[in-house]
Amino acid sequence: MKPLPVEFAAVVRQALANAQADGSLPTFPIPELKIDPPKRPEHGDYASAVALQVQKLASKPPMQIAEIVRAHLPAAPFIAAAEIAAPGFINFRLNQAWLAAQVEYILAAGDRVFQQDDGAGKRAQVEYVSANPTGPLSVHRIRGGVLGDTIANLLVAMGYSVTREYYYNNAGQQMNILAASVQARYLEMLGLPNSFPEKGYKGQYIRMIAAVLAAIYSDTLSDAPMERFRQLASESIFYRLKNSMRRVNIVHDEFFPEQSLYEEGAVEETIAALRERGFAYEQEGALWFKSTALGDEKDRVIVKRSGEPTYRLPDMAYHKNKLDRGFDLVVDVFGADHAATAPQVLLGVKALGYDPSCVRTIIHQMVELVEGGEARRMSTRRGDFVELDELIDDVGADAVRYFMLAQSPNTAMNFDLDLARSQGDENPVYRIQNAHVRCAGILRRTAERGISDANADLTLLGGDELALLKKMLETPEVIARAVAEMQPQAIAIFALDLAGMFHPVYDRVRVISDQEELPPAMAAARLRFYKAAKVVFARLLALMGMSAPDEMERRAKPEPQPADAETSASE
Repeated sequence: MKPLPVEFAAVVRQALANAQADGSLPTFPIPELKIDPPKRPEHGDYASAVALQVQKLASKPPMQIAEIVRAHLPAAPFIAAAEIAAPGFINFRLNQAWLAAQVEYILAAGDRVFQQDDGAGKRAQVEYVSANPTGPLSVHRIRGGVLGDTIANLLVAMGYSVTREYYYNNAGQQMNILAASVQARYLEMLGLPNSFPEKGYKGQYIRMIAAVLAAIYSDTLSDAPMERFRQLASESIFYRLKNSMRRVNIVHDEFFPEQSLYEEGAVEETIAALRERGFAYEQEGALWFKSTALGDEKDRVIVKRSGEPTYRLPDMAYHKNKLDRGFDLVVDVFGADHAATAPQVLLGVKALGYDPSCVRTIIHQMVELVEGGEARRMSTRRGDFVELDELIDDVGADAVRYFMLAQSPNTAMNFDLDLARSQGDENPVYRIQNAHVRCAGILRRTAERGISDANADLTLLGGDELALLKKMLETPEVIARAVAEMQPQAIAIFALDLAGMFHPVYDRVRVISDQEELPPAMAAARLRFYKAAKVVFARLLALMGMSAPDEMERRAKPEPQPADAETSASE
């Protein structure tokens, strides 16, 4: 289903073409048309300022152009009326019968409701998390994971074929320090001489890995080379990383090791290509990328005097690899520490002869856990970080997903543990999921009472239901905008807005009422409406990677609830 503004724009575009064809308007290139809700709701549902857009091209007054366009509008089932308003707007009103009939579209589409085809036949790659396997996932790392995974979900909803990828370095200096840290703890457990590295990783997870190695291998690793400890530590941590991510519904298609870029010669090929194209030169024993030729403020070192490449070089090679794989769209989700270097890497991509415009970058800021007004700081190396698994155990996977998603990536995030733990309407996770729960409750109770929605007359739906339905039909527009602007939080904000609109409607529009007996036809229409609402909320929750429960699960140590809290969660 295309966004309604797109459908309206197509109708207006056709009206312009019709008017040009019969000479009512002169021939001119029709610009991109923008359709928005009017500033005042009483003016209609959608508005076009096309007359103001083309007045110079048409050489006519805007009000006259608007009248001509209205007169040439093709028939469209979703348009009930088109009205002209100064200084040249065309205000549209939705056909209420058509709007009510969208209940059937929603139910027929099911879990693919609002699926779009803009990305049909196109391939996208989304890289996210990409933490080196030096320790368990901390909470600030998973913010990028949730953002990236949600973008991937939204791209699928736009019709793209999506590859979800994790890029990591398991052979760098950090991995050497990890291996030395595990080796020292392993030898310590065996009572053998050891020397813990000065900048070693001190977390409890290092001792746990060492303990497992001691239990499995006894003392047979006491003379093992450091490479063996690096391999065993990496495998152990990666196994844990994948399990942790799976708990928040993140599963990657590909795990791409940085080391393969060296082993397969991609880094050397990148250097050779930069040299050949005049973008690499040697100075003072280092190799420099001539990025100033592409507008950078200064040139950048890509190979140090020691012979060690800087991070820019393998990243250039990796992005070349991505584009060589034929992706139409590449999305990088990085932490704030990449804010300065990401543009430099894309300059490298351009220097290699590729068009970097298909690479979109999301930079997210850090996360702080806040409890009782106090922040908990985290450091992987010192070992005083908060693990993702610990946060999931505390607030639940759905809360982790929603809270990490709901704020702009550009905003430093305070994760409010007290709010995430709460089990009432103040918690946005509860509020959204409870909308789905209430719809499920209606379905259960009507089934128990034998109430059917067979042959429901949807024209009986009232203003409350139609207003909510119109809001639901904004979902395709929200999805498309979130992808176009790389702002995945838009879907979380919209879901909360829709839930906020749903709950008052639920309170007013009953299918079963103890106070009055609804006519069977009215009950059937409302039941079908709530079935559709349930589908929409399930779809939004799925796009956010969250569960859609039929009953609200109470977590341990619930906060005191109002006396009617249990009945508020279902019909």
